[in-house]
Amino acid sequence: MFSDRSTAHLTVQQLVATATGTLQPVSTTARLDAELLLAHTLNWSRTRLLAERTYMPDLSQIQVFQAFVQRRLNREPVAYIVGHRSFYGFDLLVDQRVLIPRPETEQLVERALEIAHRVWAHNHQHMRDRSIADVGTGSGAIAIALAKRLPEVCIYALDICPAALAVAQSNLVRYQLNQRVQLLQGDLLMPLSCPVDMIVSNPPYTILSAIHDDVRQHEPHLALDGGTDGLAVYRRLFKQAPQWLNPGGIVLVEIGATQATAVSALARTVFPQAQIEVYHDLAGHDRIVALQTKRR
Repeated sequence: MFSDRSTAHLTVQQLVATATGTLQPVSTTARLDAELLLAHTLNWSRTRLLAERTYMPDLSQIQVFQAFVQRRLNREPVAYIVGHRSFYGFDLLVDQRVLIPRPETEQLVERALEIAHRVWAHNHQHMRDRSIADVGTGSGAIAIALAKRLPEVCIYALDICPAALAVAQSNLVRYQLNQRVQLLQGDLLMPLSCPVDMIVSNPPYTILSAIHDDVRQHEPHLALDGGTDGLAVYRRLFKQAPQWLNPGGIVLVEIGATQATAVSALARTVFPQAQIEVYHDLAGHDRIVALQTKRR
């Protein structure tokens, strides 16, 4: 990467510029990637990196940075290289065992909170009676965000993958939530011992052959693969849901931008009397299907 020039007197600004040029063929955010990787190398914040552009890292730091840039050049996501990702204001540990939390999933959290406060929050006692299952928790991102914003509610975080649950456990400990959020291993809703009031899930909904190389090559296929039509996990989740949802219960699922009609139809076959709504993300794409069942 720096073979054509001395590395002894390169500034932060020069290192970022050179890495940006190197990464442009593989990344649409090459400069941001370079800044994040160099900040991680120096154990600085990105703000400090931008402020101290004339600082000259030593040779060992430059070599570490070069190794990080090479990993990114091989299409490894930045979040895996630096080992963490921000989600809903929380800095979460992530690695190849879990899907990297996406900004659009924050809209799922926002909608779940809005509905919880609107439907449940008549008083604190009523909120304490409620429970939420985060299905396919991965890093624990959704469960942590909900637990922090709904401290009275019982949260279950479910995942079929024990390796993913180990990452979630680390994040729960990081935010002192390991006594509040119960981790359960198993297939979708089956690990539950009793019905819940809300099911929230960002299930696998992609068709593997159609996704970007960065994602397909590095992120766990178990958290991505929605089957031949992207709907396989929705079918199974909705089929299980009636057994594990209290009367008047709520289901919210993240969807792909073209899946609203199909996912809504699947939900309607299982919950014919439910109120079903589709919500958009900040880019205006269909992103969430929400349903509320009838009370008996």
